[in-house]
Amino acid sequence: MHKYASQEVVCRYQTWGPNSEEDTKEFIQDALDEATQTPRERYVFAIIHQETLIGAVEMMIKDFVNEVGEIGYIVNPDYWGKGIATQSAKLMMTFGFETLKLHRIYATCDPRNIGSSKVLEKIGMSKEGILRENMLMKDGVWRDSLLYSMLKQEWLS
Repeated sequence: MHKYASQEVVCRYQTWGPNSEEDTKEFIQDALDEATQTPRERYVFAIIHQETLIGAVEMMIKDFVNEVGEIGYIVNPDYWGKGIATQSAKLMMTFGFETLKLHRIYATCDPRNIGSSKVLEKIGMSKEGILRENMLMKDGVWRDSLLYSMLKQEWLS
């Protein structure tokens, strides 16, 4: 995990990173700790390709009452362009709608992150619009986010 989380190219559109070894260990410990929480607000799964950990995909429950979750994913750049993020995001959508019984799942990405936008479109999410300056980046600059979502009835059809 640290191999990709420590790369600038991986986190250039994120509020975190590049990770130190301590940052990566802290992320892993947080994910393990979250697995024991009730109610559970976060599910983090490793993306394994040919017995190698190459990324992570997660679902964060943002609103229990309204059954809303947010997906996120990160993949080692050595595996970009191979459909792995798309396949992982699709599996997470299935988990969210079928196992967690969510009504709405959304995702955001930096407007410059064309690869992530394509993943969200390929899995059938609808582009709702843009959230203006909703994230403060590590360099102190505000960034916009594209907002995508899917409703359970859209997933089922």
